[in-house]
Amino acid sequence: MTRTRSIALSLSVLSLAAGLASGCGSSDDQGFRNDGSKIDGDPSTTLPAELASTKSTVTTRAPGAPLPEQKNVVGVSTDLKTKPVIPKTTGAAPKELQGSDVVTGTGVAAKEGDKVAVQYVGQLFNGGKEFDTSWKKGRTPFEFTVGQGQVIQGWDQGIPGMKVGGRRVLVIPADAAYGAAGSPPTIPANAPLVFVVDLKKISKG
Repeated sequence: MTRTRSIALSLSVLSLAAGLASGCGSSDDQGFRNDGSKIDGDPSTTLPAELASTKSTVTTRAPGAPLPEQKNVVGVSTDLKTKPVIPKTTGAAPKELQGSDVVTGTGVAAKEGDKVAVQYVGQLFNGGKEFDTSWKKGRTPFEFTVGQGQVIQGWDQGIPGMKVGGRRVLVIPADAAYGAAGSPPTIPANAPLVFVVDLKKISKG
């Protein structure tokens, strides 16, 4: 699929570097806030709203379909009160979206159309450099509506099925993240990503 929208229009959550802004935080080196205002500075305060979605060739998953289990990241903490440390990845990055729950959560599962609030840490699959987190002091859980292209495909397809109180590890191929464009300067071109996502709240759509 080809990327057709622009970050300025809150294209997708592509702007980690450009717009990870709202969700994870609120600003990014070269991005825009959810309200369209320019973001100026901290790459750690950027993610969704401008996590702007990227159109890609990644296989579209049926809403809520189980994810293939990821095995590249082992040993993520189950303590939801502290920021998770993402262990070093092993093996080659998968070519499809994969995920695994380290904490399952309770209640109803998130689905397309639901508004959710999440805490997260994101880092590059290769090298393990953290590029964004909502755990930074002063930030709040990131909110977005599932399946509306407000975030990268890896989130729109990887969050459904989670329950409140759950923690999920997502390993996202580049085509379901920022693709060949990347999100300079924090995310290189064709970079697979790893996210640890905690689901804090679901507001039914």
